Amino acid sequence: MKKILFVLCLGLISISYGQCISGDCENGQGTYAFDNGDKYLGEHKYGLENGQGTYTWASGDKYVGEWKNGNKDGEGTYNYASGNKYVGEWKDDKIEGQGTYTFADGENYVGELKDGKRHGHGTYTFADGENYVGEWKNGNKDGEGAYNYASGNIYVGEWKDGKADGQGT
Repeated sequence: MKKILFVLCLGLISISYGQCISGDCENGQGTYAFDNGDKYLGEHKYGLENGQGTYTWASGDKYVGEWKNGNKDGEGTYNYASGNKYVGEWKDDKIEGQGTYTFADGENYVGELKDGKRHGHGTYTFADGENYVGEWKNGNKDGEGAYNYASGNIYVGEWKDGKADGQGT
C-alpha cells in the first residue's frame, strides 16, 4: 500500500526545470529560462520572482509588474495571447483590487475585483456602447446599478445575480 501511495503522490507533484541564462537568479537581477519555454527576466530573492519582473509564457501570455515570493503581487499588466489585457492590482497570484480588464472584442471593465471576478463597484462597457455602472458580486451585477441601453433607454435599480430585480426606473 505504501508503494502505491508514493507513486500516486509523485503524479501530483509538478516540478519545473530550467536554468539561469544571465545575471543572478538567486538573489539579484537575472534571466531564468524554463524547459517548457517560459522565461522570467527580473529581480529574484531566494531563487523566486521577487520585485519587478517580466514573465513570458510559451503560450504567448506576458506579465510585467510586481512579484512577491514567486507570485504576482502588487501592480502589474497581464497581456493574454487571446488579445485580452488586464492592468491593475494583484494579490497572491490573483487579480485583486482596482483594475481595468479590456477584452479583444473591445468590451472592458473598470473597477473593483476579488479573486479574479468583478466584485464591488465598477463599470462594464460592451462593444455596442451599452454599459452597466454599479455594484458587482462574484462577477455578476448585484446591488444598485444603472444599465444604459444602445436605444437610449436606461434601467436604474436593483440587480441580483446578474438580472434586474424589483423596482427600477
